[in-house]
Order: sequence, then C-alpha cells, then structure tokens
Amino acid sequence: MKSLRPLLALSLALLGLSARAVELTIFAAASLSDALQTLAPAYTAATGDTLRFNFGASGTLARQIKEGAPADVIVSADELRLDQLANADMLLPGTRRTLLANTLVLVVHADDTSLTTLADLARPAVKHIALGNPATVPAGTYAKVHLDTLKLWETVQPKAVFLDNVRAVLAAVEAGNADAGIVYKTDALGSKKIKIAVSVPLAEGPSITYPAAVVKDSKSPGASTTFVNWLATAEAQAVFAKHGFLPAP
Repeated sequence: MKSLRPLLALSLALLGLSARAVELTIFAAASLSDALQTLAPAYTAATGDTLRFNFGASGTLARQIKEGAPADVIVSADELRLDQLANADMLLPGTRRTLLANTLVLVVHADDTSLTTLADLARPAVKHIALGNPATVPAGTYAKVHLDTLKLWETVQPKAVFLDNVRAVLAAVEAGNADAGIVYKTDALGSKKIKIAVSVPLAEGPSITYPAAVVKDSKSPGASTTFVNWLATAEAQAVFAKHGFLPAP
C-alpha cells in the first residue's frame, strides 16, 4: 500500500483536491467491496477525505437513493441503474463515467467435479442454483440474459434460488446450500471454498460494465467528483485489475 500513496497523491493533485477533508458516502455494488476497501486507506491518507461505504445490489442502491437516502457517489454494476437515476435527474451532470468491466462464471463447491458446462445445470441431479434476483441484482440479470440466450433459462428457473446480492450467491455455494451459482469472476477469485467450473468468455457473454457518478444531492460535490475521476486513473485501475476486473471497453 505504501508504494501506491505517492502515485495516488500525484494523481489527486492533478485532479484537484477539496479545500477541507470531508466524509463521502459511497453507494457501491457488492462485487466491488474488496477492491474499494483496499483503495480506501490510501485515498484517505492522500486526501484526508474518509470513505463510508454502503455495499449492496445495484438495484437496491438506486432505489434507496430515489427514496432519499443520503449518498455522494454511486458505483453500479450495470448501466441501467444509472440510466434510471439520470432519467430522474438525480445525478450531477458531467460526472458519470464507465470504469470497469467483468465476466460471469459458474461456481461450484471446491470438491465438485460434476459440472463442466452451463448445459449441465439442466441435469436432474442439480437441484438448487443460486442466482442474484434479476429484478435488483445485475449479476442475476446478466445470468438470466445469458442462460436465455443458451435456451437454458426455462429449465434453470424452477431450480433457481434468488438472493439479494452477488456475495450472497457466492456464500450459498460456499456453504453447500446450492449446487452451483453464477457470479462475477472477481467474486469467485476471492474464495477458496469454491471453484470456477465454467467461465463465460467476454466476447460471448453479456456486456458487464461498472459506471460511477456523483449524486446530485451530494453535500460535497467537488470532493465526490474528485473521487469518481480518481477511480479511472492508472493507480486505481491497477488495484481493480489485481482483484480481477477488466478495463472499461
């Protein structure tokens, strides 16, 4: 972390710092929790600004903002949720930018060797498949779209156990409460209790991107804009890459 701080300080100086240290409330997709928590201490050391995170499903976060929850920045796991907030005039104009990309994987328990293709999910032996709720969880939406493309959704849906966020999907497979689950590759890389049975190639799967923007009602729009811009710098992107994220297309 120490080696990151000089570069961080330089990039922030170029972006422009707020005059006083503030606390920023960041609403972020659950799949970003490890990477953002890694970045937070160095960001605070360089700026004095502290970051308070609210991690969850992107759809839930967008709904909370619409209902008046105080937030400075939102980082979503899909473009749709930011489109909805933009259409409701709840984002600060000119601050939105797409930061990252990701891919889907099918995960199973570490000692499972029975599933090698997504088509195997149709087998009678597979009873429970953990998925994010497609209505609120982008990972679930992406999984539904991809399974539908493969003509598997009608078979998989009756077996699906819909959960509140992608980390809950991972936890269900880790605990043995589901035979398999579909999560982001970045989530799977952080677990030793599961293994990746199938990886969906970037070119074959849905387009998974992570946009960020400053919330229009932010109490610290300048500091919030600096943070969003910094997430796109080479220093921050290097940390995201270590956690398995891909650069934005």
